Amino acid sequence: MSNSKEIFYKNLAQTTPFALGYEISHAEGSTIYTTDGRAILDFISGIGVSSLGHGHPAIKKAVIDQVEKHMHVMVYGEFIQESQSKLGEELSRVLPQEIDSYYFVNSGTEAIEGALKLAKRATGRQQIIAFERAYHGSTHGALSVGGNKAKQTPFLPLLPNIDRIQLNNLSDLEKITTETACVILETIQGDAGVRIPDYHYMQALRKRCSEVGTLLILDEIQSGIGRTGKFLAFEHFDIVPDIITMGKALGGGMPIGCFASRKELMEQLSDHPMLGHITTFGGHPVVCAAAAAGLKVLREENLIAGVQAKADKIASLLVHPCIKEVRYKGLMIAVDLDSEERVQKVVDDCLKNGLLTFWFLSTAYSFRLAPPLNISEEDLEKGCAIILAAIEKTAN
Repeated sequence: MSNSKEIFYKNLAQTTPFALGYEISHAEGSTIYTTDGRAILDFISGIGVSSLGHGHPAIKKAVIDQVEKHMHVMVYGEFIQESQSKLGEELSRVLPQEIDSYYFVNSGTEAIEGALKLAKRATGRQQIIAFERAYHGSTHGALSVGGNKAKQTPFLPLLPNIDRIQLNNLSDLEKITTETACVILETIQGDAGVRIPDYHYMQALRKRCSEVGTLLILDEIQSGIGRTGKFLAFEHFDIVPDIITMGKALGGGMPIGCFASRKELMEQLSDHPMLGHITTFGGHPVVCAAAAAGLKVLREENLIAGVQAKADKIASLLVHPCIKEVRYKGLMIAVDLDSEERVQKVVDDCLKNGLLTFWFLSTAYSFRLAPPLNISEEDLEKGCAIILAAIEKTAN
């Protein structure tokens, strides 16, 4: 056993009793390489993080250039730092005009925490409405608005005053009242198995929130940054939320989160009390440099325009009697099989044969795909062939 592997199992906290356990040498493009010489085609992008693949030269250059200038110099919000401003400029090109204030934090779940605090502060209300089967992260507030009781129960009590409604249930919208501070929804429900709202439902949700003065928070942490074929998934529904949360792919492979809103709302976190939300490392200059470079690549190479064609290609290739449905919005994909046991075997067999897919936390009959947005046609076809071979193996 290598020293790195020994330390991994002996000293590093584990999240499950069965880590994948591959020792990584390097990664490039759509491929991850192990220290024992294996090449693994990446169809998961670190769970929607590495949307430009691994080791993009523009991102690496931006990181190196920033490290040579400076790294952390002060807590967020005090000094003017060029890389933060560049990231803000890139976001201003693609976000709705009215969403003009961005708060950079360290992760998606921290962005959720900030968004919930902002909604309570701005409205003076306490009730939060979340959705059944939701996933927003694992910190205390984010876990509280999630929908997985098995994950919540060991950590009770969680935040009070949270009610839940069902996605696409129009009658449930009446539960949103003048007592409701915010409604929080993943624009595309990820861990629920890529559940996609109806267009008219999203229109009605936006209308109801506006009628009663409730803030609409849309969680774009997994669905955003081009993953669904739009920069942010809510663009498919012709609405604009009051607060947006982002993370994952925003950082270009570096850890980041962001909650964004109108300036007049966001300003309320800087007064009564001052420092209403604070972070030491949020907006880290090296991370912001990577994020700004990644957004520039996404824009200049027009990668979002090719997402839907690649998604449709995957759906057209993944045809087998054991596949019950390929459910997707762009390259955010769930593959439903006919049994939980088959899902386990297929994911395991794919990895043994050089393809990384992954499970959902709470959708046992599905596995997830989220390949890089710039994956080649050749790699796309190769990955789908490995999946089909794995499914066929379980069918015999």
